[in-house]
Amino acid sequence: MARPQNKTFEKIKTVAENRRARFDYHIDETFEAGIVLTGTEVKSLRFGEGSIAESYAEVRNGEVWLVNSNVPEFSHGNRFNHEPKRPRKLLMHEREIARLQGSVERKGMTLVPLSIYFNSRGRAKVELALARGKNVADKRQTVKDRDWQRQKARVMREHG
Repeated sequence: MARPQNKTFEKIKTVAENRRARFDYHIDETFEAGIVLTGTEVKSLRFGEGSIAESYAEVRNGEVWLVNSNVPEFSHGNRFNHEPKRPRKLLMHEREIARLQGSVERKGMTLVPLSIYFNSRGRAKVELALARGKNVADKRQTVKDRDWQRQKARVMREHG
């Protein structure tokens, strides 16, 4: 059976991005998941606030949860404000959840959020990656490759 192609998600407005994840992990597969949010959380995200730098996802009782993501309190939220670092439920199909749980348990992989964004319909989504951690040598090679690409582009710009 042919391996499915990586699909690109329709990102209208990216709110938070985990740039460090691509350096620390080998990304095998990406998934799109909805997030269960309260009203003040949505308003904070629309203002471009939020961080997923140290967050991760886990499967508990057949549900996927985004843990340790920070959505700061809304400035005009009054007593209806939310807790900034609460675990947030992610919405995915049962088959996808079972597949993620199997990969995490059997293969020792990790669920890492790559970005939080709003799609074309105005819904908040999370791009979730099934990833395997890199060791020190892999990270060193990534840095070498990045530096070489930068140097190559500089030479082409000057002489091309």
